[in-house]
Amino acid sequence: MKATVKWIDGVQFLIESGTGHAVLMEGPESEGGRGIGIRPMELMLMGLGGCTSFDVLSILKKSRQGVTDCVADVEAERAEDIPSVFTRIHVHFTVTGKNLKEAQVKRAVDLSAEKYCSASIMLARGGVDITHDYAIVEG
Repeated sequence: MKATVKWIDGVQFLIESGTGHAVLMEGPESEGGRGIGIRPMELMLMGLGGCTSFDVLSILKKSRQGVTDCVADVEAERAEDIPSVFTRIHVHFTVTGKNLKEAQVKRAVDLSAEKYCSASIMLARGGVDITHDYAIVEG
């Protein structure tokens, strides 16, 4: 896996993945950012949310659950001192579908957290307290 980070101007960078996808990242406004790019730690949190969502949906699909929507709300707390690392992250899944079995949703969330989500597991091993919960909506 590769990425290229190219400085654009000030505290703005264009990041391109090895697969050719790009995102604009920038530092905080207090350091000259203009509020038009994703901040580095936001990008990391978004990556964790995407990773665990991918797992949960994949597991639910394999267990033949009729999922029609899945939203992961990811919230983090950071240390006040530098480095301002994540200290706690909570992921709340809202899974919508027809006749979803709670045991299957719980299993998918647990398997992602404990076995499959590389981002979550890497951060947890680094000392971040990561919790997950879910709500099921019939629809």
